[in-house]
Amino acid sequence: MANQNLKRIILEVVNNQIRDNNPPITKVTLERLKKSGYTEQQAKEKIAAILIEEIYEVLKNGEAYNEERYAKKLSTLK
Repeated sequence: MANQNLKRIILEVVNNQIRDNNPPITKVTLERLKKSGYTEQQAKEKIAAILIEEIYEVLKNGEAYNEERYAKKLSTLK
């Protein structure tokens, strides 16, 4: 994420998802990645990358946010 302002905003969304436990898979993924050896920041950045993919799909295809697709992508993070 080259644009630091965009990075800050996307990470804020990730932090909000974790804080609100909505969707729950975000917090589960954070904990799983941390247990795998990633720092909290690294784990959040990996989650943020998936969030950006989901935002891109929504904008590109003019479709609604798909929580199931987002959760599936998060579950594949290693």
